[in-house]
Amino acid sequence: MKIGVALSGGGIRGIAHAGVLKALEDNNIKIDIIGGTSSGSLIAALFAMGYSPYYIYILFKRYAKDMVSVDPAPIAQGVRDFVLNKKLGLTGFNSGDNIEIEYNNLALRKGVKKIADVKIPLVITSVDIKKAKEYIFTNNIPNRKSKDIEYIDNISIGKAVRASSSFPGIFCPCEYENNSFLDGGILDNIPVLEVKKQGADKVLAVNFKADDIDKESNLMDIIMRTLDIMGNKISEDCLRKSDFVLTVETDKTGLLDVSKLDECYKYGYDSVIKNIDKIKKILT
Repeated sequence: MKIGVALSGGGIRGIAHAGVLKALEDNNIKIDIIGGTSSGSLIAALFAMGYSPYYIYILFKRYAKDMVSVDPAPIAQGVRDFVLNKKLGLTGFNSGDNIEIEYNNLALRKGVKKIADVKIPLVITSVDIKKAKEYIFTNNIPNRKSKDIEYIDNISIGKAVRASSSFPGIFCPCEYENNSFLDGGILDNIPVLEVKKQGADKVLAVNFKADDIDKESNLMDIIMRTLDIMGNKISEDCLRKSDFVLTVETDKTGLLDVSKLDECYKYGYDSVIKNIDKIKKILT
């Protein structure tokens, strides 16, 4: 029996997925197929290339701040265009270059140049904002295709995860050939169906709980709750078709709040441990 995992987007909280994978590893649950959207794609790609869950956590602690830092170049260009009364050129506060560069370097360490070189079946979602169409980056184009989805298997790992995690307004669109890609969560925040197309008999879906809002909540809390509600609503059909939904609670972690990496990793690990008997019963 092949076990698949589908990892949702969620900003910096995505490091919780590494905690989830570590807890599954510690309980001898082998993952055969993996897919991810946005920050979930960052974890899925590293795992599929052969990086261990704990080492993925270490890599995030080392590189996360650089990957999510604000890039002044697109901001400066936007300001210049505004002053010169041109069409506004500001499309994001971060170009995404750092993500692409770091991931391509990490891929080369494993002898991977293109996503097709990855051994474990991997799916990464993105959306072409110009065509309003979902794209799947994968090393194994399935026989069961959808006319509404395009598949690409010759893209670099760095470009694929950059495209999937280009959150609107925060990151600039990722340009690739004739495509302009943004965050995969726009259309498919938890790629359960694509993981199933790769031959998974059982699929564990991992998403994030929408934090409660109270009088102490700030603007970022409200934004994160809105994103979680939207993401989970978009993924309702996928969640119903998964075999187990693991919902991780991360206690009001902001979209790019790198100060909570340690906490989020532990939240993911602990969520699996609390549900391990149910997970084993269903998946194994």
